[in-house]
Amino acid sequence: MDMQRTAVALGLFDGVHLGHRRVLEAAVQTGLLPCAFTFTPGTAAAKGAPGYIYGQDEKEMLLRERCGIRVICSPDFTDVCGMEGSDFAGDVLAGEMNAGFVCCGKDFRFGRNASCGAEELAELGKKYGFDTGTVEDVCLDGARVSSTEIRRLLLSGETERANRLLGEPYLILKQVVHGAQLGRTIGFPTINQIFEPGQLVPAFGVYASVTRTGGREYPSMTNIGVKPTVDYGGAPLAETYIHGFSGDLYGSSPEVRLLRFIRPEQRFGSVEELRAQIARDVRAAVNIT
Repeated sequence: MDMQRTAVALGLFDGVHLGHRRVLEAAVQTGLLPCAFTFTPGTAAAKGAPGYIYGQDEKEMLLRERCGIRVICSPDFTDVCGMEGSDFAGDVLAGEMNAGFVCCGKDFRFGRNASCGAEELAELGKKYGFDTGTVEDVCLDGARVSSTEIRRLLLSGETERANRLLGEPYLILKQVVHGAQLGRTIGFPTINQIFEPGQLVPAFGVYASVTRTGGREYPSMTNIGVKPTVDYGGAPLAETYIHGFSGDLYGSSPEVRLLRFIRPEQRFGSVEELRAQIARDVRAAVNIT
């Protein structure tokens, strides 16, 4: 990697949450070329975690557009997990990334068998010619901001609290795919976005949301789940009705942001019952946004 002197933020950055942003900010503020060394989602999941928070598209968008990162190095975890800490610091950070400064959270581990942490990084920085910094945890309302807590909140439908820890509303940034087009036949055309295998799926149900496409933001309603009324047997997806929008979004990747959980997913006795409930959900969602 041939580049100018860099400041490298190290981390999984699973949710690019407030704690992660503090680490990234430390790299951006140096005046060097700000970079993030992270891993492809799903290749370095935390032990026992119910899935990673964001896919690669969401993660890269947040790193670049929200955090000011210019260069992202994102290999599979398996490509580097066997490296000794000294080799990672010398070959990757000092060599490929031309690091002048490297920062991480106080719990970050690297090297074979996670043998190295912030103290070892500082020593290796002296050896290979880069400065280092360790960033303390971020707390909100007296509690540590963590991906573990955000996952718990998303799975339990506590969207507003999760959004506070994330630093902004939960993001879905995925290509729109073709569905059964039932919504179109009952007066509520929707877009379908499929979650990635291994990604955490928020609590099944209906959400007030906002959708950004074509440079405009629209109030919207998003259902996350598996379409129980129409016997949909596919992977969990986000199905969003965009209030006031008319157009074809197939193949594009609009930003859908979840604002508040309205109700759990449920099965209805008929499509007519479903249509009536969707109308109520849309009114509730638009009033929230």
